[in-house]
Amino acid sequence: MQENTAGRADRDLIRRIEVRLAQLGLTEEELAGQAGMSPRYFRHLIGSGADFDPGGFLRIAVALGMTYRELLEGRRDAPAGQGGAAQHPVLMRLTTDECWARLGTHGIGRIALPARPPHPGPGVFPVNYVVDGMTVVYRTDPRGAAVPEPGSEVSFQADHVEESRSVGWSVLLAGTAEHVTEPEAVQRLAGQHLGEPWAGGARNLWIRVVPAEISGRRIHRL
Repeated sequence: MQENTAGRADRDLIRRIEVRLAQLGLTEEELAGQAGMSPRYFRHLIGSGADFDPGGFLRIAVALGMTYRELLEGRRDAPAGQGGAAQHPVLMRLTTDECWARLGTHGIGRIALPARPPHPGPGVFPVNYVVDGMTVVYRTDPRGAAVPEPGSEVSFQADHVEESRSVGWSVLLAGTAEHVTEPEAVQRLAGQHLGEPWAGGARNLWIRVVPAEISGRRIHRL
């Protein structure tokens, strides 16, 4: 896109178009042709906004293989971080207490396990977790991919992002994995009703991550 257009247009919209053009292997001129408009009008339309010619934006969306809303607003299920950074961002380290406070009582995080044949690298899996004392536990299928060997070194990470404000936090635990087998502990964890796996099924093995180290960071705006 030309710089004089970018100064007035929605930069996120321009970015979405540029990314989609690269994916399709199209030039701006080719897109304009497929949308039934001249390149000059295309650049004017992008700089003017959807209210100027909604039908023109609809033709652009069709040419890009996108919906009208997806073109103008972006995918609602898109990964976070596709927008620009906030003005005057500040990156701060979280204290240990702040890390546990942000993890809360339960939520969704990711468990990173050591490499196991035939896979060449570590595995990372989303899990519903529960904070139990100063540990994190999750429930999984005893024969599933998210089961580490007892005593193996693992990492656990959880985060939260406010996409509209470009702020958020991330907490990382590094430690060892334990299989929770004591009947009283299993019954107590199951009775909390906080770690119901979204994936459903018979996931009756509790894994405990005992952290040797916990760290976190937060991005906020001045």
